[in-house]
Amino acid sequence: MDARGRRYRYVGPVELKAAVRPGGSGYRISSAADFGRWIAGRSTTEPAEPFTFVVGIDGVLRLAPRRSEHVACAGGDMVLSAGEISFVREADRWIVSEVSNQSTGYCPDLSSWSEVARALDDIALARPSGFTHEVVFRRCPDCQEHNIVREDDFVCVFCGSDLPADWNVDPTA
Repeated sequence: MDARGRRYRYVGPVELKAAVRPGGSGYRISSAADFGRWIAGRSTTEPAEPFTFVVGIDGVLRLAPRRSEHVACAGGDMVLSAGEISFVREADRWIVSEVSNQSTGYCPDLSSWSEVARALDDIALARPSGFTHEVVFRRCPDCQEHNIVREDDFVCVFCGSDLPADWNVDPTA
């Protein structure tokens, strides 16, 4: 882990990563002007649904349409966070209304919020104080399957084994 935070390697299906185009499909948002250009290019109905996002290891936000794969948005690279994000127009500006770490391809820990917050602050987008929908990911130490922990029930849905309290999805991280 470096000063920017934990890096998340893609842990999803290999065939999805194999289909990634060089450079990825995520639109790089490194300034308020970049966001303005990107959002202006959306249809009027598109912002009604969340978008796919990643924060690259450079700390920059990348956005793609909702049904895009996170690994494609990231160009197959490691990320500092990933999930879904929604924007609403409030008065004369766009704000982040909802944001989650829901990415079954990267399975980022809740601690990745600090990287999302930093990336949004860098482009001057008003944001919530944390993930509005938190997803807790764990890898089962027995069967190795990835799990989403619901209602603090740290039990593997595949084999019934106990799941660890600490994030462990990527053993190489």
